[in-house]
Amino acid sequence: MCLGEQIPLLGNWFNLFFIENEGMAFGISLGEKFGKLLLSLLRIVVVCFLFYYIIKQIKRAKTDTITVVIFGLIIAGALGNIIDSAFYGLIFNESTVFAPATAFPEEGGYAPFLFGKVVDMFYLKLFLIPEWFPLWGGIYFFPAIFNIADACVTVGLVLLLIFNKRIFEKEPASEEIELHTHEEIVE
Repeated sequence: MCLGEQIPLLGNWFNLFFIENEGMAFGISLGEKFGKLLLSLLRIVVVCFLFYYIIKQIKRAKTDTITVVIFGLIIAGALGNIIDSAFYGLIFNESTVFAPATAFPEEGGYAPFLFGKVVDMFYLKLFLIPEWFPLWGGIYFFPAIFNIADACVTVGLVLLLIFNKRIFEKEPASEEIELHTHEEIVE
């Protein structure tokens, strides 16, 4: 597909829309080369931390299936975007509105390792917000173009918010456990 090309999948409300995202969610960028490198390295550090955390919790038997699924979604989505930004620029030349990118061009890819763009392709035009509505009037609800990795991270984060008390439940201090055990024996 050429850059900006759209293919309707389900009527007018769900399209494949090919774009290349230089930054993070909603195209937010941290700046040119330094910002892109910082974002790539930050993603790697966060994934390593989350992977370490969930493995530690599993080994200590302090987790359940929901927690593993939630962290799995977040880690998988982040890894997908890391792989895209790490290798897409190495493998493809730059897309244009006139010609699609080609794989393994003779002159090489358009970006070095960790400096590539992330391909986004899903565009939902759920419903048009009425013109009279302040700020967002006249645009489609949820106008973001995203990929499967973005959806995994988003669903994982929403589930993390919903189940946060269950996932991050504090363990009672050893004194509290002893006190409750002593009280139960006395009764």
